[in-house]
Amino acid sequence: MSHTEKKQPSYWQALTPLIALILMLASSVYLFGEDSSYGPNQIALLIAAGIAVLIGFRNGFSWQDIEEGITEGISVALGAMLIILAVGSLIGTWLLSGTVPSLIYYGLELLSPSWFYMASCLICAIVALAIGSSWTTAATIGVALMGVANGMDLSPAIAAGAIVSGAYFGDKMSPLSDTTNLAPAVSGTELFSHIRYMGYTAGPAFIISLILFMILGFHANTDVSMTRLDNMQTELTQAFNISWLMLVPLAILLVLAATRKPALPTVFFGALLGGVWALIFQPDVVAGLAGGDTSWVASLKVVWLALSDGTTVNTGNENLDSLLSGGGMSSMLNTVWLILSAMTFGAIMEKVGLLKRFIQSMLNVARSTGSLITSTLFTCFGANVLTADQYMAIVLPGRMFREEYERRGLDPRVLSRTLEDSGTITSALIPWNTCGAYMFSVLAVSPFEYGPFAFFNLLTPLIAIIMAYTGFRILRVEPKTAPTTA
Repeated sequence: MSHTEKKQPSYWQALTPLIALILMLASSVYLFGEDSSYGPNQIALLIAAGIAVLIGFRNGFSWQDIEEGITEGISVALGAMLIILAVGSLIGTWLLSGTVPSLIYYGLELLSPSWFYMASCLICAIVALAIGSSWTTAATIGVALMGVANGMDLSPAIAAGAIVSGAYFGDKMSPLSDTTNLAPAVSGTELFSHIRYMGYTAGPAFIISLILFMILGFHANTDVSMTRLDNMQTELTQAFNISWLMLVPLAILLVLAATRKPALPTVFFGALLGGVWALIFQPDVVAGLAGGDTSWVASLKVVWLALSDGTTVNTGNENLDSLLSGGGMSSMLNTVWLILSAMTFGAIMEKVGLLKRFIQSMLNVARSTGSLITSTLFTCFGANVLTADQYMAIVLPGRMFREEYERRGLDPRVLSRTLEDSGTITSALIPWNTCGAYMFSVLAVSPFEYGPFAFFNLLTPLIAIIMAYTGFRILRVEPKTAPTTA
C-alpha cells in the first residue's frame, strides 16, 4: 500500500489509546498498588499498543509498517537498557566491595541534631547517589531518620520532605538510576552529558532546599540521643571493612564520567572493579557468602553471582539488610521489560501518526522555546497525574515532543533534562502515583503533608521554567546538524 493511501488520524483516534491506557493504568494501581510496575503496567501498555495498531490498520498502515516502527522505537532505548543491566551488576559488586556501605557510614557522620533537616536531606542525597534509587533510600535510611525525627519531637512532614528532596536529587544525579538512564534514551542523548546538564536546574534547587531546611531546623530540639543511627554505624563496621579506600571505585567512575568516557564500558568497568575490590578488601564477607569456603574458586563464584544476581547481606538488622542487599543484572530485568513495553507503545503511536495528531494543537500555542519547554513540563506532570507512573511521564512526553525539539534545533539534552525536571521529580508529589503511594507507605506521611516541604521537587520545575524563558543554558545543535526548516 502506498504512502498516499494512508489516512491522517482524527483527534479522537489519537485520544482513544491514551484514554484506554489511563483507565488501565488507574485500574492497575488500584488493584495492585506499588506492585503495579512489576507486570500489570506492562500488560496495560501492550494492550493500549494493540488498540493503536487497530487504528493504524483502519487508516491504511500494514503490519510491516508498524513492525518497522516498533523496531526503530526499541532501538532508541537499546543502549539505555544495556547500561541499566550494567548498573545492576555495579550495584551488586559495590554492595559486596564495601563501597556503598562506606558511603552510608560517612553519610551518617554528617548527621548532627543541630542541623537535622538539612543533614537528613544531604544524607539521603549521598545514599541515593550511591545506589541510584530514591525508593530504597526512603525505605531504609529514610525510615531510620523518620524514627529519629519522631524521637526528637520534630515535624514528620518537614522530615519527610527533607528525605524525599534528598532522595530524588541523589536518584536524579546518579548514573545508576533507571529514570536517569531512561530520559536520555528517549531523547537521543548520552547519559553522562545528560547528568552534567541537569546540574543547571537540579544544583540550584538542591542548594536552595538545603538552605530552607537549615532555616527550618534553627529551633529544632537537639537534646535527644542519636543511638539509633550510631547503632547502624556500628553494625556497618561489624559487617564490612569500612574505609575511605572503599570509595576508590566511585572516584574512578566519577573521573571516567568527567572525562566523557562512554557510559556502558565505564559502568561495566566500575562493576568489575567493585568485584576486584571485594576480593581484596572484603574477604570475610565473600567467605561468608561462600559458606565459609575461602578458596579462589568459591570467591570468584560469589563475585560472579554479585554481577548477575546481586548480593545478600545478613547483619540481623532488617532495615540495614534491605539497604545492603540487592543489585545484579537480574534485578533490572523488570525495568527493561517496562521500557520495552513503553517504547513499543510510544513507537506505534508515533508510527501511525497518533502522537503527532495529539500534540499539534499544543505546539500551535507553544511558539517560543520557553513555551515549548513549559508545555513539556506540564505534559510530564499531567502524565504523572493521569497515568500514575513516572516511567510513563518520561516516555510518553519524550516520544511526543522529540521531533519538535529536533525541528527547532534544540540539543537533545534540553528535552532529556526537561523530562526529568518534571517527569521524575513531580511523581512523589502525587498521592495516587506509584511513587507518592510508595513514599507514603514507607514514611507514613502523606504527599499532601510532606509535599509543601519537598522543596527540591517543587523548585526544580520552577527553575526549569525560568531558565527556559530567559534562555540561560538552553543548548542548540551545531548549525551543520540542525534540521532545515522551510
